[in-house]
Amino acid sequence: MLPVSVPAMVVIQFKGANANRSAEVTFSQAASGEDLVLKLSNISSSDVLVQSDVLTSTFFTLAGKPTLTPKSVILADGSTVLFGSSGPGGNVGREWAYKQGLTGAPGGAQSGVSSAGLGLFGSGDLFPGYQFTHNPPDGIGYGITSAGDNPSTGQRAVTGSNPLIKDTVVLTLGVPCGYTLTVVDDVIAQYGTSLSDPAIVFIPEPGSAVLMLAGMAMVGMTMRRRVRS
Repeated sequence: MLPVSVPAMVVIQFKGANANRSAEVTFSQAASGEDLVLKLSNISSSDVLVQSDVLTSTFFTLAGKPTLTPKSVILADGSTVLFGSSGPGGNVGREWAYKQGLTGAPGGAQSGVSSAGLGLFGSGDLFPGYQFTHNPPDGIGYGITSAGDNPSTGQRAVTGSNPLIKDTVVLTLGVPCGYTLTVVDDVIAQYGTSLSDPAIVFIPEPGSAVLMLAGMAMVGMTMRRRVRS
């Protein structure tokens, strides 16, 4: 039997925490040339009481600085929109923006995704999909509240006057033909609606840069064993 090639899966995960704020972002790619998927979560167990407790952005620099295409933003399984709505399949695409070639981003990052403008993102940077707020990306709307949030406590901005996502979004970005995820640098979580609000420098999870590849030789050997048996 001829050996069979199994596509690679690259997964790079980061976590960060500061006081009552903690977040996680995972970059993954099913195979070379496939879409890049970001899973961004507010994993804090603390209650969100003010706007600056709401996770609104993550910034990063990819090796090679490839040109990416915003494709979709959906709610992760088990997540929901508080005080608002989502489209079919949890689509909230036009509430989030993607931009690269940034100037003035935290940590000198080259790219970022955000539900807030932050003086960096505008209406021309929005993902395709469904839009529910006026003039996104602007304000705190569709930012990510914490896993431990009590939506009935805190300032008005986080208890009903703005839609908030609890507690994870999945963002999909198209990549150039043949691009393979290798290294992600300058990864930062930004909270609130201003770059003067708190930010967290993400730390790579130990062993998170996982290249799961069953090589052709290994698969071929397995298949030969099956044939002999």
